[in-house]
Amino acid sequence: MTTPRSLSGTRAPTAAIVYNPVRTRLDRVRDAVRAQEGLHGWDPSRWYETDQDDLGASAAAAALADKPDVVLVAGGDGTVRAVAETLLASGTPLALLPLGTGNLLARNLRLPLNDIEGSVAAAFAGRIREVDVAIAELENENGERHTHTFLVMAGIGLDAEMAEKTSGQAKDRLGWFAYVAPIARSVIANRLFHLDYRIDEGRARSAQAHTVIVGNCGTLTGNMLLIPGAEVDDGRLDVVMMRPKGPFGWAQIGTRLTIQGVAHRSRFGRHLLRHAPDIQSLAYAQGGRFEAHFRTPHSIELDGDSFGLVSRARITIRPRALRIRVGGVRH
Repeated sequence: MTTPRSLSGTRAPTAAIVYNPVRTRLDRVRDAVRAQEGLHGWDPSRWYETDQDDLGASAAAAALADKPDVVLVAGGDGTVRAVAETLLASGTPLALLPLGTGNLLARNLRLPLNDIEGSVAAAFAGRIREVDVAIAELENENGERHTHTFLVMAGIGLDAEMAEKTSGQAKDRLGWFAYVAPIARSVIANRLFHLDYRIDEGRARSAQAHTVIVGNCGTLTGNMLLIPGAEVDDGRLDVVMMRPKGPFGWAQIGTRLTIQGVAHRSRFGRHLLRHAPDIQSLAYAQGGRFEAHFRTPHSIELDGDSFGLVSRARITIRPRALRIRVGGVRH
C-alpha cells in the first residue's frame, strides 16, 4: 500500500478522470474511485468533463497540466482517441472505463466492458501495457492538412459513412443497431471509388474499392473479426479493402467474416485463418505506412468519428507509443 504522505513532503499519487457526461454513470464511478483512493492511499482524484466540440482534448489537456499519475477515460472510442492524442508525448499512462457504443479498443485489449469497479481498480493498481498508435496525416481538396492519432481503425467508404450519418442520439438509444440502416443503404448502392495507394516502399497500385480500412485492431462489436492478423502491439498497420462486385461479392464478404468470427476463438482456428486464401472481394495487406490518393474526395473516420472529406491520406504507426493501465498486478 502506498503511504499517503512521507515525512519528506513527497505527495501521494493522484488520478485524473476525463468523462463524457452523456455516457457516464457518475455516482457509481465516484464511489469506485473513492474506494480505490482509500485502498491505495492516493490523494483525491480530479474530474474533467469533456466538451462536445473536441471530444475530450481540452479536458485531457487540463488534466495533464495537473500532472496526474494516471488518466482514466470514461467514455467511448472517440473520447479515448482524443485523450490519447493529448497524452501521447507525456508518457502518462491511460486507463479505460469503456462506456461507449463499440468500445473496440477495450474489446481488442480483452478488458471487461460492464465492470466499473474492476476498470477503476485497474487504473489504480493494474500493470502497464504498451500499445501501438497510428498517425493519420490528412489532406483535403484545398490542400489543407491536419494530423490526428487513432488507436483502433481509420475507414474510408462504408465505415466513414456510418460515422458521419449515424447520430449520437441514435447510438445512445440503439447501440450497434443504429448502424443497420447506413450499412444496408451502402451495400445496396454498392458504389465503388478509385484510389491510388502504396504500402511501405512497394510499388504504387490502383484499385476500385467500396471500403478501405486501416486497422490497428481487428475485432469489431459482436466479436466479428474483420482483420485476423491485427494486433494492437505488433508495430504494423493492417489494410483491408472491400471490393465486391454485386450481391455475390457481398455474400463472399459476409461468409468470410462469419467464419473468421468463429474460427479465431480457438488456436487451431487462428492457424487456419493465417493460411486462408484471399478472396477477390476482400483483400488484406500489412505494413508500417499506407499512403493513398483519392481521385474524388471521400469521407474518413478515425475510431468512429468523422473527419470530413480528404483527397490524400498518409498513415504511419508508432510502435508501443501509448501506455495503458490494464488488469493484473503491477511489477
